[in-house]
Amino acid sequence: MKLLIVTVVAEFEKDILRLFKKAKIESFSESQIDGYKTSTPLVRTASWFPSEKGGIESSLFFSFTEDENITTLFELIKTFNKNLETNNPIKAVVVPIEKSI
Repeated sequence: MKLLIVTVVAEFEKDILRLFKKAKIESFSESQIDGYKTSTPLVRTASWFPSEKGGIESSLFFSFTEDENITTLFELIKTFNKNLETNNPIKAVVVPIEKSI
């Protein structure tokens, strides 16, 4: 069992849920996050009264799942990302689990 972590922009939430289903990842958690892409330090761009939201609405998904499911999902994500016209691909990482209860 490994920990799978996936981030997507809000626009692709339905797509990643469809890919999870195809990869037989049925148990997962989701959290709404703001994603940032910036080359300037956050300290320089922060203000007490920002005029606009700086982040991109995104979601973070995580699941404790088996290797076979992760392999399938990664192949599906690679295919999905190849056909994108935006600069916001689905990103995924896997973390090994040393112990679990």
